[in-house]
Amino acid sequence: MILYICKFMVFDSETVIANSYNARLDKLAEQVIRGDIVSSDGEVLATNQYLDDGSYVRYYPYGNMYAHAVGFATHGKSGLEQTANYYLLTSNANIFERTAHTLREEKNMGDTVVTTLDSRLQSTAYYALGEGKGAVVVMEPDTGKILAMVSKPDFNPNELDLVWESIEQADSASQYAVLVNRATQGLYPPGSTFKTLTTLEFIRENPDWESYRFTCEGEGNYHGIPIHCYNGTVHGEETLADSLAFSCNNSYAYIGTTLDMERFRKLCDDCYFNGELPYGGNYNSSSFVLDGESDPSQIPQTVIGQGQTQITPIHNALIMASIANGGVAMKPYLVDHIENYEGVFVKRFSPSASKRLMTVSEAQELTELLEGVVNYGTGTVLHSDTYSVAGKTGTAEYNDQGESHSWFVGFSNVDNPDIVVCVVVEDADHSGIRATNVARQIFDSYYQ
Repeated sequence: MILYICKFMVFDSETVIANSYNARLDKLAEQVIRGDIVSSDGEVLATNQYLDDGSYVRYYPYGNMYAHAVGFATHGKSGLEQTANYYLLTSNANIFERTAHTLREEKNMGDTVVTTLDSRLQSTAYYALGEGKGAVVVMEPDTGKILAMVSKPDFNPNELDLVWESIEQADSASQYAVLVNRATQGLYPPGSTFKTLTTLEFIRENPDWESYRFTCEGEGNYHGIPIHCYNGTVHGEETLADSLAFSCNNSYAYIGTTLDMERFRKLCDDCYFNGELPYGGNYNSSSFVLDGESDPSQIPQTVIGQGQTQITPIHNALIMASIANGGVAMKPYLVDHIENYEGVFVKRFSPSASKRLMTVSEAQELTELLEGVVNYGTGTVLHSDTYSVAGKTGTAEYNDQGESHSWFVGFSNVDNPDIVVCVVVEDADHSGIRATNVARQIFDSYYQ
């Protein structure tokens, strides 16, 4: 019991106190005016508008742009309004000021939450996604700071009463989708971005992987499952580097038939599938279902990112970030530090490592292979004379008609990585928006 109490006080107390279901927070709201939320570059993302009667309502200057990352504070709470609730309702104003307010039975001003979000990158990502549905995550691989988080469709948190009314009057539960943060809660087939993990497992099982050769004829049959390369392309003889660069489905389906599925399952579990992410916000867990006892007919589709595998954009970004960071996954986070309302520093949140997903040499080998995707493969639209990029494209079919989502996940300045960008565009065949084009705009904005 003593050990549990110590654990609670040292490790768990802040999480429990910050939980929006904790009744203690209601008491704090009676004494403290909710603090502001600002971007890393000083833009106000959430504040209060005061009414004639002295009351106030929550106001979001950027409207829809930060709807999911910042969230809302009425009709329940979401986003940072929820996860940073405790800090927003805590006042570290001058002790004499707080005492005077208490004696006059007046509220104190809550602290300011300074986020890691970069307003320029957030704006670029938001407008680059345009009218498309999907999500964007931009983060620093060596710190875990989230620089941009966009989810569409979105909503205006300043008009939440109208949004809620339209949801309650809707005939379909799909209307709730507008409130879902697709960046952390959207589950998608990863498409060919999953081939990065298939490649890692193949490298681990085959120390002589550089001698791998495969002749692609555009189609094949593996464990009784027909596999076609995109648009029926015949890639001819390929190395492993070529197979990844050109995203050859047949080569990877063949590779899948050679892998130890029990070991592959362990690799995926180690990379946060079927478990918890090291992220403090709300998210859904990604899933990988194969193991050593699975039906072999499931393998060809699964190893190319189809089948029953599902992943969230933030999870996909985290895997790529670990490659960029020499194999170590840093915990993604959205709050940089806390200030009081006058700008006096209160508390800083420092980068923290989660765990090592791969060795330094494995990360370097994958980086070199992922560079080929951009230099001569399916991601050449991202090739730039200003910066280098390593990453993986993906086309994820989601129905029997072959309609697909578009993916890109990768990092820039390959020798000393700066940022990881993960983009998924839903139903890209109809929207005409490609994930690589969205990512290109974000990289360009970062290096302007």
